[in-house]
Amino acid sequence: MDYDPISVALKFGFLAVLYLFVLVIARSALKDLRRTVAPAPDATGFHAAPAYSEAPRGPDGWLIAERGGGLERDQRFDLIGGLSIGRSKEADVRIDDRYASSIHARVFSREGRFYVEDMGSTNGTLLNGATLQGEAEAIDGDTVQIGDTIFRLEVS
Repeated sequence: MDYDPISVALKFGFLAVLYLFVLVIARSALKDLRRTVAPAPDATGFHAAPAYSEAPRGPDGWLIAERGGGLERDQRFDLIGGLSIGRSKEADVRIDDRYASSIHARVFSREGRFYVEDMGSTNGTLLNGATLQGEAEAIDGDTVQIGDTIFRLEVS
């Protein structure tokens, strides 16, 4: 069993490089662990409650189904917090319309005013019969059309 000296040297060299690699990894892990010895001051889970001040209430709004989308006529959807409209199960108002995208449009309020926004849909959204680009303000009585589905905005 005569080993070639070059073969033996290569085996020991490989082992040395392997141990050096493991040592570098262990040292790096130890440095990371030492950096996180003390928790961050806000990592306790206890935070000061924000001061509550009553926000000025704007008008209430509803989206009323006029026709289509598998919805009943005059079905009402409250606009508190905004609504997304589309075919997806994740949409707040799910419509059955072949021209609607998964999340087609959204209706929301900002500073007491209501807005309709097309969410980059394939077939577009109509506000009072005009093609909507991005978002636009909507007022009481405006109609929103997605494919064959029509909604009316009602503000009180």
